[in-house]
Amino acid sequence: MKAAHIETFGSPDVLGSGEVAVRTPKGNEVVVRIEAAGVNPLDVKIVAGYLQQVFPVEFPYVPGTDFSGVIETVGEEVSHLQAGDRVFGRSAPSAGGAFAQRIVIAAADVYAVPEAMSFEQAAALPTTFGTARQALFETGGLQRGQRVLIHAAAGGVGVMAVQQAHRAGAYVIATASAANLDLVKSLGADEVIDYRTQDFSQLRDVDLVLDAIGGETLEKSWPVLRTGGRIASLVEFGIKGRNGKGGESVFFASATPFLAEAVKQFQSGQLQIVTDSIFPLEEARAALEKVATGHACGKVLIRTRN
Repeated sequence: MKAAHIETFGSPDVLGSGEVAVRTPKGNEVVVRIEAAGVNPLDVKIVAGYLQQVFPVEFPYVPGTDFSGVIETVGEEVSHLQAGDRVFGRSAPSAGGAFAQRIVIAAADVYAVPEAMSFEQAAALPTTFGTARQALFETGGLQRGQRVLIHAAAGGVGVMAVQQAHRAGAYVIATASAANLDLVKSLGADEVIDYRTQDFSQLRDVDLVLDAIGGETLEKSWPVLRTGGRIASLVEFGIKGRNGKGGESVFFASATPFLAEAVKQFQSGQLQIVTDSIFPLEEARAALEKVATGHACGKVLIRTRN
């Protein structure tokens, strides 16, 4: 099958393309013909070799975790799925495999794509929706009426986090570039801040900060928290609390528990999926480069079939 893959770590330039063998599925697995794949910042970091101790990979490695497509074959132990079913899911980061025409994955790790949802919309959901839910409610403990500051609110996770926090009844403050402020506002933000021209560090009494940037932005986020408030960081694995304020990294492991909720919200019209751009499989390197800039608005996707 055709796939984008790497033989060594490096910048997105190391991503090549060619033929890769499809492994034989086990009894509890399915083979999915991929229609679309989502591109995440995690993919950029894995390709660069930054996370080898956390998510070890073997070469040749096909990047990508988020995918949607059609089941081609099912293992003999699989009874709830059949060939022809439209599904989406997320593979383990060490396994990857989404930037390809087919993927072999456990049947328990895929979920049905409703008819009203496109393959591109489905592929945009697993990591972004699941990470937003985990960061806000499991790591962050966000509750109705609390104040949450969401950085990079127009990014893949950000657009999901704004919607989830608003839906939960929180007061949502969001940072984004001027070009994306209206979008973020339309998703449910109560306050929007242009991070280039406005200083968010003047805020106070925030209960939760969702940090997707790190560095100076993370450092400037501590003073905005109330005593007892907390930061949930997607990028700073070594974060620790200080001065009566909590700090915890968000280690997103599995999207499977969140897929049903994502579909439910989408079908009820309560979830908007924002797409930045869609690249063909032959241009997977360009898709990875777009995500590496950190300036994508919503989700960058790869369409694996012409």
